[in-house]
Amino acid sequence: GKYEKARQLGKKIKKVRNNYEKDFTSDNLRKRQMATAVYLIDRLALRAGHEKGEDEADTVGTCTLKVENVAVVEPSAIMLDFLGKDSIRYTNTVEVDPRVYRNIKTFLKKKKPQDMLFETFDAAALNKELKAIMPGLSAKVFRTYNASSSLDEALWSDASNGIAEKDSIFKKAVYERANKDVAVLCNHQRCVPKTHSAQMQRLSEKIKELKDKKKENGALTEKQKEQLKKLKTQKKLKEELKQVALGTSKINYLDRRTSAHGAAERLTQRE
Repeated sequence: GKYEKARQLGKKIKKVRNNYEKDFTSDNLRKRQMATAVYLIDRLALRAGHEKGEDEADTVGTCTLKVENVAVVEPSAIMLDFLGKDSIRYTNTVEVDPRVYRNIKTFLKKKKPQDMLFETFDAAALNKELKAIMPGLSAKVFRTYNASSSLDEALWSDASNGIAEKDSIFKKAVYERANKDVAVLCNHQRCVPKTHSAQMQRLSEKIKELKDKKKENGALTEKQKEQLKKLKTQKKLKEELKQVALGTSKINYLDRRTSAHGAAERLTQRE
């Protein structure tokens, strides 16, 4: 399935990147635009962006970016602002390869706000190009590959920073934070859940209770100290993740072999 494809891409990723980067400076405008679009799909986890059906909201992706959705920010960043899948607004200012910056600046010139950023091809042509790079390659395979590898990196760095405590709450925190990086990469946002403030309130009360106990008794038992630490971790995590739809990336992009099982295994090996 897609994880298999993502693994295949992982083996070839250096070659794939070298190839499209060569075209950043091609004399052929279509090649230059195509390479720039593939870069955005690879590095920013953007969707390809297909033409909408009658019943669908206007979903913008790489191929349907209009001039009004893109701005350049000196010296080498671009700012994207568009309505993505499920009409969720995507706004992101991100440093890009200087050649990509120069290209986008050129593609924006002498165009009206409603004009296409990439006028030389459509989503069908882009998908054909991706398949030519590697059979079965799609924007989704790029997303899956980058999501799995960024999860992997985040887990590794957290594990090696000694957060690998035996405690499952902390393991979960490590995993969820790494997951958050992926969800942010893939722009899986959600509205803050209605229950959020009540849950935060409850955690705050429990924390206050323990702190008051500490004042009265002068010290907490080991068990209470541990509990306080857990509650603080949970509260911090809840706040950090309130607008991130973690479920989406877990269901769609995270290779089970990379994720919970692998992480737990690696954390255990370190212990």
